[in-house]
Amino acid sequence: MYYVYIVECKDSTLYTGWTTDIKRRIKEHNAGNGAKYTRVRYPVVLKHHEIFETKQEAMKREWAIKRLSRQQKIALFTKQYAND
Repeated sequence: MYYVYIVECKDSTLYTGWTTDIKRRIKEHNAGNGAKYTRVRYPVVLKHHEIFETKQEAMKREWAIKRLSRQQKIALFTKQYAND
């Protein structure tokens, strides 16, 4: 299984990524060993995740989420759907 996830960093910014083990990845982010972006912004809190069968599907969805506005990303995990 492949996971696409959104975490909120301590400075309230959002980071989107993909992984095969979401628990391990969140631990890595919170240990300062995650993505370069989150290394100086941890701890992070998992806000949203989606599960995919293939790496390609996960990477495609990650790219789509990264292109969303902040408000649209927040809508994903607050169950509000933007019309944009």
